[in-house]
Amino acid sequence: MQMAQVLDGQDRADALAALPHWRAVEGRDAITRTYRFEDFNAAFGFMTRVALVAEVMNHHPEWFNVYNRVDVTLATHDAGGLTARDVQLAQAMDRLHDR
Repeated sequence: MQMAQVLDGQDRADALAALPHWRAVEGRDAITRTYRFEDFNAAFGFMTRVALVAEVMNHHPEWFNVYNRVDVTLATHDAGGLTARDVQLAQAMDRLHDR
């Protein structure tokens, strides 16, 4: 399997423009988003659905959950920053949140 390449230039700008709810992490080549839910059960259900997708992708998020909130940070550690894999997982997470 080929190592993922860090996004730069126009590829990076296009990727971030396609993720309006995500923002860059200060001091790190990563993106972050906070998801809010009705309650803990809904937040945990979301995390479970994301875990199934992440496992298939073999690309796992950094995340933190308190009650109805899930904070997510995405970066490809072996590439040293933001890659297309992070963008794909962010898009999948947004789809799972919006359904």
